[in-house]
Amino acid sequence: MATVKEFGALRFTKKAGEKSEVCCPPYDIISPEQKKAYLNTNENNIIRLELPEQSEAGYNLAGQTLKNWVDSGILKQDTEDCLYVYEEKFSVFGKDYSFKGIVARVKLHPFSDGVVLPHEETLSKAKTDRLNLMTATGCNFSQIYSLYSDAEGVSLGLIEELSSSAPEDTFTDADGVTHSLWVAKKSEKTERLCRFFDDKKLYIADGHHRYETALNYQKKLKEQGISCEAADYIMMFLIDMENKGLVVFPTHRIVRDLPAFDEEKLLKDCGENFEIDLCEKEEIEARLAAAYEKGEKAFGFVGKTKSAVLTLKDIRVMDKFLPTASAALKGLDVSVLHTLILENVLGIDKENMAKQINLTYTRDFDEAVAATQGAANCAFILNPTRVEEIAAVSSAGEKMPQKSTYFYPKLITGLVMNKMK
Repeated sequence: MATVKEFGALRFTKKAGEKSEVCCPPYDIISPEQKKAYLNTNENNIIRLELPEQSEAGYNLAGQTLKNWVDSGILKQDTEDCLYVYEEKFSVFGKDYSFKGIVARVKLHPFSDGVVLPHEETLSKAKTDRLNLMTATGCNFSQIYSLYSDAEGVSLGLIEELSSSAPEDTFTDADGVTHSLWVAKKSEKTERLCRFFDDKKLYIADGHHRYETALNYQKKLKEQGISCEAADYIMMFLIDMENKGLVVFPTHRIVRDLPAFDEEKLLKDCGENFEIDLCEKEEIEARLAAAYEKGEKAFGFVGKTKSAVLTLKDIRVMDKFLPTASAALKGLDVSVLHTLILENVLGIDKENMAKQINLTYTRDFDEAVAATQGAANCAFILNPTRVEEIAAVSSAGEKMPQKSTYFYPKLITGLVMNKMK
């Protein structure tokens, strides 16, 4: 099964500046304005390496900058192999959370091996960008976020032992999330933790594009006759899916630019498979939360003049539309919404969804509602996907629709890096 090992990470030194100034959120949620602000605060911010201009010159500049930072001592590689314990502490809706996991090297496996499993579809453009960057730098600047099962808490006990002292790095970012890092040098305890994964499957929570990029990079090196054992591995953050600190946000769907859209007709057509309960839009989140607790398949609908909660009458209707899919995939809220409403009622097919022709995604309820008072036709408000549903769909060898999950908070980029060459 999964092969997990210690490694010597590339890390920022004090010469670079404060960790809070050189680290940043994942590249794919950073706007050009945010990038500029990070670099204005500290020119050594990791964003200079992680998000270069998407051109040959841009990728090459990232590679040269990486070399310059290593040569000048801004970055330094640990001389001993280690496991890196990473913790995030944060608050959501007035409640405090925290989770701990490890950052390690994990051996690459094609998805067909059934060792590392995806749960969402990916886009080719993003993979091309990441491959160009990896080719120019030979480095992972951010870790893949992956889950594993450990109902007995064996791994968490070991992780707590490895992080019993004060963290080596700790800081609180602009969003109020506190990031802490412990460096555990290779020992009997780290080796025991690595061996724990020998019979485990890993489920990618975030980072599908980067994982597939690593597979393509590995293949590219082999085709060129280049031997690089480190390229057979990728840097991952590993956390047990039973961890009570895991928080998954829903991603809402905004429907736009549909010709002759009629919300009255939409609600009438949805009535075939859903109970339609008209309500004020301010009531939707509370009603969906209640449905979530009862295990019901329900969505909020917000139009220009009406709002409602739509509750599925009978899950067995999904057998008609997805006869070969697993029960896990058919039972997902996003599958129900996409299949019975977006495709069957509104005619937005899978290709349309993938290209986002008539769909926009947001995790912000207020943004979704506001869009309906502007150019959007309507919005559908979702409950979050459950962590165990991710594992069930992945284990069945299937993938969820894009934007099915949003793990919060995102992992910070820049605390540890994996230099492969």
